[in-house]
Amino acid sequence: MSEDFPNSQDPHPATPAPEGLSYREAGVDIRSGDESVRLIKPLAESTFDSRVLTEIGGFAGLYGLGSLGLDDPVLVSSTDGVGTKLKVAFLTGKHDTVGVDLVAMSVNDIIVQGARPLFFLDYIATSRLVPAQIEAIVKGIADGCKRGGLALLGGETAEMPGFYAENEYDLAGFAVGVVERKRIVDGSLIALGHKIIALASSGLHSNGYSLVRKIIFERLGLRVDSPLLGSTVGEILLEPTRIYATSVLAARRYAEIHGMVHVTGGGLTENLPRVLPLGCQATLRSKSWEIPPLFEFLRREGGVSLDEMFRTFNMGVGFLLIAPESETDAILTALAERGEEAWLIGEVEKQVGRERVLYG
Repeated sequence: MSEDFPNSQDPHPATPAPEGLSYREAGVDIRSGDESVRLIKPLAESTFDSRVLTEIGGFAGLYGLGSLGLDDPVLVSSTDGVGTKLKVAFLTGKHDTVGVDLVAMSVNDIIVQGARPLFFLDYIATSRLVPAQIEAIVKGIADGCKRGGLALLGGETAEMPGFYAENEYDLAGFAVGVVERKRIVDGSLIALGHKIIALASSGLHSNGYSLVRKIIFERLGLRVDSPLLGSTVGEILLEPTRIYATSVLAARRYAEIHGMVHVTGGGLTENLPRVLPLGCQATLRSKSWEIPPLFEFLRREGGVSLDEMFRTFNMGVGFLLIAPESETDAILTALAERGEEAWLIGEVEKQVGRERVLYG
């Protein structure tokens, strides 16, 4: 049987046909993709709850909302990646933590609006599919989903030879949550005198890594296995982003919270104003929490100004809650019961100058 396309005509019948090529010879190995799916399927399914209506491997994922018991549900979504922190994973060959970062960056964003996380989807693009590497990445994603209370509903893995450097990959993902319309947190109820509660970060989280790598690898010439602050460079830099979903949702059950902030790129200086009403400023007492030694190390060795540090890094604070003073004790108690290290670090005041975040 001829394998020509129907109705095709050979314009050069005398020209010898070139040797046939395959997708694998072009750099895409479908068998590796199939093996990757086989390895990651049980990891994803370990995050499923009763509302997941599909299995891994279909064209789309289905998630039922009927059993949530909400009168006026509003879906909340956010998307993000991991950024240049992935460069550290490439250097160490350790790929089972950056998936946690991927989940955290989106999930911590949606809980700012008061949302309960529901499900997560990921996208992994790489130069060459290595099933064991994909399995490690998805193991981290599944771990992050369990920490945040989400189902890993599905995802996509793309092999793109010639597009990414050998043995490198990129990650992206998005989270979807739900909140009762009347329970949306948008900062509109924040008023003068409200207190600001900080939740400890687990380290750098996933921001500022271009500057971090310049200081540690270029300026200081350290390697991922070099000792640093009682550990190694690689271990410190790959510490995964903390996921605050369960702790924050628990605190909301006991107290009114009128504003929340996920401290990501831009640090405290740039993220706090995103929820403050016009005419308000946040006054923070920088000695009210313990700034981890890593940040002082980076400031000193990089010659980075304190203003730049607070504008780039989380400085030990990964998440903020803004609430009336009468609610602070209940919030701090609820956080402590869930193992969160938290501090009362400032208050909302009338804006008196151009700056909207002041450090005292």
